[in-house]
Amino acid sequence: MDSSNLASIIQGIPKTELHLHIEGSFEPELMFEIAKRNNIPLDYDSVESLKKAYKFNNLQEFLDIYYMGAKVLIHEQDFFDLTWAYLTKVNSQNVVHVEVFFDPQTHTERGIAFDVVIKGIRRALEKAKDELNISYKLIMSYLRHLSEEDAFKTLEESLPFKDWIDGIGLDSSELGNPPSKFVNVFKASAEHGFKLAAHAGEEGPSEYIWEALDLLKVDRIDHGNRCLSDDKLVERLVKDQMPLTLCPLSNVELKVIQKMHEHPVAEMLEKGILATIHSDDPAYFGGYMNENYLETAKELDLNSNQLMQLAINGFEASWLKRNEKDEHISKVKAYFESLNS
Repeated sequence: MDSSNLASIIQGIPKTELHLHIEGSFEPELMFEIAKRNNIPLDYDSVESLKKAYKFNNLQEFLDIYYMGAKVLIHEQDFFDLTWAYLTKVNSQNVVHVEVFFDPQTHTERGIAFDVVIKGIRRALEKAKDELNISYKLIMSYLRHLSEEDAFKTLEESLPFKDWIDGIGLDSSELGNPPSKFVNVFKASAEHGFKLAAHAGEEGPSEYIWEALDLLKVDRIDHGNRCLSDDKLVERLVKDQMPLTLCPLSNVELKVIQKMHEHPVAEMLEKGILATIHSDDPAYFGGYMNENYLETAKELDLNSNQLMQLAINGFEASWLKRNEKDEHISKVKAYFESLNS
């Protein structure tokens, strides 16, 4: 399959994005625009100099720039503009359902009220539902480098907006911040009816994946790259059909893997793991959904059956209702059938 044909095939696939940090979709051009509007100086003098800084040796180096960019977000309109820019971009890539993470603590720590953040994000998601026909779920993440007590405060702040939030995530610096640190707040979150996900096994060991499964009782693992080092864990993931939301370009940029051809997603599919592909923080890692699909497909020489399986897995792993999943999956199958006719 030549790459121009491959790009065209990927463009046509109806896709879902399940692992996307809205603050990580902050393109430099928009960041400078909002910084100027809010009269906030950035540490860089131009879009170009900021883009040059997007070379990371690890997760922490990325997070430093990520938090710097987030500080220009102050007003509800800023959060709307950020989210709307992401949604229009993925709409152009035939993404039809999104499950978006947001990090309230990144903003409340700076004195930005919880309601300012969520109202701006939700207004854009509702507009996309009405105007672009993109369905969505909203996931509130706890920052794992902060305390569980701090996460509890965020849970309390979220409760007036409970009907707007579908699930809870766990992100930020993984090493030294195991899932077990957040057992109580995840239990409390589940009691409020939230679905649960957690980043595990990206930079952290496979033990963190076990903790997310057994202690946090998650419905989905974000990343999970390290699972292949543990045969018993692979067995468990396959038996439970526990979704993994993998982010290939992110993994290369953060040196979780050195080269794309080392990415584990093809081996995971072969073993029967419910592996899926997403963009993580696309403004920082060089690509949205289509670029992640394309680079992975090229480097791992994925065939059309594997591409179809990844797209189907995305909808299976989503928090949509069963009938909605089936409807999307039938469209994916029909699309691939049309390619063969």
